[in-house]
Amino acid sequence: MTSENSYWVRLDKALSIEIERGFINIQGEQYQFSEYLRLSFSQSLSDKTPNSKKQRWLQFAERYASYSNLTLPQRKQLIIETRQFLHKLRQDFEISVKRSDYRQPKTSTLINIESILSDELNLEQYLHALQGIGPRKIELLEKIGLETIRDLLFYYPRDYINYARQVTISNIKEGETVTIIGRVKRCNFFTSSKNKKLSILELVVQDHTGEIKLNRFFSGNRFTNKGWQEKQKRQYIRSTVIAVSGLVKQNRYGLTLDNLEIEVLDDFNSSIESWNIGRILPVYSLTEGIDNNLIRKIIISNLKSAKTILDPLPILLKSKYDLIDLKDALINIHFPTSLDFLERARRRLIFDEFFYLQLGFLKRRQERKVLKTINSFTPNRYLTHQFNKLLPFELTKSQRRVINEIIKDLDSLQSMNRLLQGDVGSGKTIVAIFAILTTLESGYQVALMAPTEVLAEQHYNKIVLYFNQLYLSVELLTGSTKKSKRNEIYRQLLTGELPLLVGTHALIQEPIKFKKLGLVIIDEQHRFGVEQRTRLLNKGKSPHVLSMTATPIPRTLALTLHGDLDISQIDELPPGRKAIETKVLIGNQKQKAYELINQEVIQGRQAYIVFPMIEESEKLDIKAAIEEHKKLSKEIFPSFSIGLLHGRLNALEKNKVLNDFRDNKYQIMVSTTVIEVGVDIPNATVMLIENAERFGLSQLHQLRGRVGRSSFSSYCFLITSTKTPNTLEKLNVLEQSQDGFFISEMDLKLRGPGTILGTRQSGLPDFALASLADNKEILELSKLIAEKIISSDIKLNSFPLLKRELQYRSMRL
Repeated sequence: MTSENSYWVRLDKALSIEIERGFINIQGEQYQFSEYLRLSFSQSLSDKTPNSKKQRWLQFAERYASYSNLTLPQRKQLIIETRQFLHKLRQDFEISVKRSDYRQPKTSTLINIESILSDELNLEQYLHALQGIGPRKIELLEKIGLETIRDLLFYYPRDYINYARQVTISNIKEGETVTIIGRVKRCNFFTSSKNKKLSILELVVQDHTGEIKLNRFFSGNRFTNKGWQEKQKRQYIRSTVIAVSGLVKQNRYGLTLDNLEIEVLDDFNSSIESWNIGRILPVYSLTEGIDNNLIRKIIISNLKSAKTILDPLPILLKSKYDLIDLKDALINIHFPTSLDFLERARRRLIFDEFFYLQLGFLKRRQERKVLKTINSFTPNRYLTHQFNKLLPFELTKSQRRVINEIIKDLDSLQSMNRLLQGDVGSGKTIVAIFAILTTLESGYQVALMAPTEVLAEQHYNKIVLYFNQLYLSVELLTGSTKKSKRNEIYRQLLTGELPLLVGTHALIQEPIKFKKLGLVIIDEQHRFGVEQRTRLLNKGKSPHVLSMTATPIPRTLALTLHGDLDISQIDELPPGRKAIETKVLIGNQKQKAYELINQEVIQGRQAYIVFPMIEESEKLDIKAAIEEHKKLSKEIFPSFSIGLLHGRLNALEKNKVLNDFRDNKYQIMVSTTVIEVGVDIPNATVMLIENAERFGLSQLHQLRGRVGRSSFSSYCFLITSTKTPNTLEKLNVLEQSQDGFFISEMDLKLRGPGTILGTRQSGLPDFALASLADNKEILELSKLIAEKIISSDIKLNSFPLLKRELQYRSMRL
């Protein structure tokens, strides 16, 4: 390919247009979208491209040949994969172009593993036992989690300064970090006339291509001593060969090096001894009082400890999948000898982060499958048949498929542990009712737990409509439930009179005892801690578990976060639902949204206006909902009634405000994100979100889902005062797509998993290196290898080192 970069630009533009038009396989001037992509991917890449990437490039040509036969979700997934692949390929290409301009400086070996004497090295040795580190530094190191030598080795750099690129003086470019080697042409050392505490070393260095003027600054009285300055000058006499590393910057004299490091060499062929010059220099996350030089120093002095680490991964697997040894990975993640070694080290350590998580998930999953449930389900299908007749609509194909998956689980001898995920309005509650009725037909009870009273009440109100017609009892238990009612619920659960209890965290309290709990449903499960979920499960004897989420999770994230669950996905919406017209507006365009709200309210509809927080914040400069509520009531919509909902209201106050809005006592609701999930008011047709740039895409999609719940046309306005390309590109995703799975995939790419799901609550570790957005291939490799190992030995007795490492990591988590 003669101009790979231009190809990628054109391909990315074609993909963007296809997304904007709704994945319809648009017709261009010459080719249809899929044909253009097929032809583009059929052209060969340059010889410098790795074979694995060439192969995948050609595979895309095959996949786009059948694009017209793919379903809408399949088309979206293909385009997501394509954009991610092109992004990585383009990065690799730019790096390879840059590398060709450099050669690597000759540096001495920091640590030679093979030459280390067989000292007794203890990875669990505490840092305070090491020499040269005072008590105050030890205390600061402990603040960032560094207590033992093992902690040091696994404290990966957050970034690198790449001085391992030697260039001639004529080839330096602004913004790059480089190393130059040349002869001193002139040297001067003097104290600044403007600042008597500032001394300056001034060097002019030349090589065969040119010369450069360099300054190194020394702040402090001790550097103004003339004798000391003369001693420094004697190091850099004319024709002395020096190596200099730094960041290329422009000043009034031309290009120079900033933050420079200097080492005197014997000659041009000498090795650089300093570990700050001519190398790829690690940069660590720090705390006040700790600098990078200290971290580098103690890691270098203890890097030989890596020799004592026994690699748990079997040799044959490492060889087959090109994974370097663990000790080599640890050495090269801290002080890589080249960019290639750094990449190989990262790949191995990223693999480990994914692998042990997958190994733990799969081990638990297989162990659960071996255990037989004590709950014997023999449903008579009467209730589910009657419920199906009550429904005023046809179930979607996706709903029927998921219901069959759940009922098959309930009919089996193994406890179900399934996650049901679907977009806003996809009909998850209806699916859950089928699971509930199947359980009740077999004589068991059900508990449904939701994270908020608003959401719990929403579920209760939906279910009770059907249960009344089926002559079934259901109760709601929240923090607002009166004591007398609570006691009656406790009694009915214990006797078995009450088949279904819907509630909040109140369901896990000690007085709650079920006679025969067979199914636990946890809605928005990522909002509960692991311990809270476990306490509810312990109310029964190995009950079936159905978790639900209205926050669609991309497949890559689901593989990692829910590796021990079976996953069901409702990937289509009920027919007839209108798309919500979404528009990004810059602050001064907001009047257009106000005009539309006015028109809708006059026609009897209602609107939401949402703010990120409830009080003024000088730091974030966000308008407060409380203050804005006053302004909207008095100045913008004085003839309408406007409600106010925020997190400081107690449950009773929130319910009253929502009920009044539901009854149209309020035409407009000013709210914070407490209305994100569970609020279902079909008459609301407009959603206006202030400071939309403060939200993630998935959260914006959830908020948008509060409208569009009727046959009326609905609208969503995303208001932002920021005009930066990144912000507008992010918000435009909402304009382009109504698909929650596609949106969450983009959100994952832009923000990472933690901010989408709150992974701390879910028991997912913080990855030091791994990225769920960028390391999908390594994630799937780790899952493949974990599956092979677990299938051969579920107890890991044949892999004692793996077993021990898994136990250690589980304990740390």
